[in-house]
Amino acid sequence: MKFTYYGHSSFAVEVKGKKIVFDPFITHNELAKSIDVERIEADYIFVSHGHADHVADLMALARRTGATVVGAYELTEWVQKQGHEKVHPMNTGGKWHFDFGTVKCTVAHHSSGLPDGSYGGNPMGFLFMTGEGNFYYSGDTALTFDMELIPRWAKLDFAVLPVGDNFTMGADDAVIAAEFIECQRIIGVHYDTFGYIKIDKAAAQQLFEEAGLTLLLPGIGETIDAIG
Repeated sequence: MKFTYYGHSSFAVEVKGKKIVFDPFITHNELAKSIDVERIEADYIFVSHGHADHVADLMALARRTGATVVGAYELTEWVQKQGHEKVHPMNTGGKWHFDFGTVKCTVAHHSSGLPDGSYGGNPMGFLFMTGEGNFYYSGDTALTFDMELIPRWAKLDFAVLPVGDNFTMGADDAVIAAEFIECQRIIGVHYDTFGYIKIDKAAAQQLFEEAGLTLLLPGIGETIDAIG
């Protein structure tokens, strides 16, 4: 299962030939200048919440690719008001069987407002259960005991967790989250983009190593084998 990092919390995973993009925020990210957003393809775009640093490129990418936008009900209503009708609304706790596998929406403790100030619905994470592997993207969130439910639903091959602190959990809490979700292979996101979330990458990886875990911090534009 290939994972491509576009910076901040934006990445893509290919499952069963479907290109799935998450939280597209590229053109406004100074660290992602090497990424040509016009070359990104998407069959689906999953959006964890409505903050600008997760939806800045959403509409342009959705219109150009014709992708189905998946997110909270209120967020998908907003997408439709922008003139893109191809959406799949969901909400916390629900699941749906897509053509690439099953996705369950999980609790994320955060906030969610859209760029125009309207309500973005519940912030969410996504649990993907597919024939090619299972993974969890927590979205922007604090550490929460709700994460202990994840192993009841699926055995994970990898997880994508924020590690930047200040707006979300930091690397120390992400270590605990990895233990809650019973996953040893973690890909870190939501760090370094702004001054508030700059991290010491070596120190963060050392925290994980001391806990018997692996923290992967791929470079922007890098594609890795997520399952290893």
